[in-house]
Amino acid sequence: MPDLPKKKVGIVACSGEELPEGTVTRLAALRVLEQLRPAGTVTICLPLFLAGGEEDRAFARFYPTVTVDGCDKRCAARATEMYSGKPAANVVVTDVAARAGLGSARRLNGAGMRAVDAVADRVAQTVDELLGFKWDRRRGQPSEEGSEAKVATCECGSGIPIQKVQVGGQEVTLIALPLIFEQFYQAGKMPGDGTTAELMQTVKIYNLIPDGQEAAYTEAVRREYAVFCEERS
Repeated sequence: MPDLPKKKVGIVACSGEELPEGTVTRLAALRVLEQLRPAGTVTICLPLFLAGGEEDRAFARFYPTVTVDGCDKRCAARATEMYSGKPAANVVVTDVAARAGLGSARRLNGAGMRAVDAVADRVAQTVDELLGFKWDRRRGQPSEEGSEAKVATCECGSGIPIQKVQVGGQEVTLIALPLIFEQFYQAGKMPGDGTTAELMQTVKIYNLIPDGQEAAYTEAVRREYAVFCEERS
């Protein structure tokens, strides 16, 4: 398998700006990212995620995410599940802190700042728990086998390479394809039917191939790998 980036946990905070709970989510997420667990987390921008940011969506499909919502509408959790996959965990401000008396959205009071601390601590604890599991990338959930916690270097964006390819006249995004191609090329596996079949086995580990479209995806992967090898020669 390709040498993918070490596991981090994505933090997706809701973007509600009209309520103090929304301010709590953003400040708590920032505290986790910058102070409590900087080596084990990466931020995912929810507005960019909703607008079609492929790198962020790829991260959320590939690695565990913790969504931080201000209220029981759970907008961040729902958006993550709609575009990538069910979050590994969801922390809701109103489940952790008092529902009132947090101050305003522009300026939290003492209770609001204590809520930030409580939510940040809950998120950090959740990150620790997730990093203590071996994450099953195919199923998008922790496997039954335990694994040691991992620490990764800084990730710019999602840290996961993606490649857009044409499949049946439509542009689709394939996760980890550049790394897969590089691994096969370095192993001396040149384009051909046998190599294409092996490539697809690896591609399907990291990408969901829609029913009835495997032949079209196979042709796209074959074509792109041939171009990749030609450019390297």
